[in-house]
Amino acid sequence: MAKPNTTDHDHDHNHEHKYRKQIVNRLARIEGHIRSVKEMTESGRDCSEVLLQIAAVQKALDKAAKLLLKDHLENCVVDAVIHGNQDKVLEDLNKALNNYIR
Repeated sequence: MAKPNTTDHDHDHNHEHKYRKQIVNRLARIEGHIRSVKEMTESGRDCSEVLLQIAAVQKALDKAAKLLLKDHLENCVVDAVIHGNQDKVLEDLNKALNNYIR
């Protein structure tokens, strides 16, 4: 998958993202875990075992999202407040949270 172009976003990403590497690492582990769950399903493993693994993937995704939110708050939002751009950043954050938490 290609890296997204940061110029496609409405706010600058010239500030540091303290947890970016950790988030990428978590997502890579989740990707591998998803592949294993798919293989378990293809090989006919017990449904309860597959469901347990799906629950673990969901929990791992939630932890990655929590870390991403922490990174966004500590870096993007703080940077926007310092530079007087907080309205757009907070509006975008609200939209993202509304879509994530339903």
